[in-house]
Amino acid sequence: MWIIFGLAAIGATFINLTVFMMEKDYKLPMAIALSLVALTLCAEYSLLNMWVEAKDWGAITDVVPGMSRALWFLTIAAIFLNILPIFLEEMRKRMMQSK
Repeated sequence: MWIIFGLAAIGATFINLTVFMMEKDYKLPMAIALSLVALTLCAEYSLLNMWVEAKDWGAITDVVPGMSRALWFLTIAAIFLNILPIFLEEMRKRMMQSK
């Protein structure tokens, strides 16, 4: 499930950036993308919880260290890419005011 949410979050992030470049309102795609990132993290946590309940320590020790770093990196990248239009819009406004 986390793969589905993760791919949907990536797609929604690209839609967010595309909508911004088309100079349309990007706030709804941004909210959807960030919500999908949160759902991805919840789904991954649920998977880990199932492994703990099954006492599958091998899976936990194999997967968690690498996935932890990957989830941190991807979450930070998703947040940055999704709020990037806010900063670009602000820069665009400042440039228009200075002309």
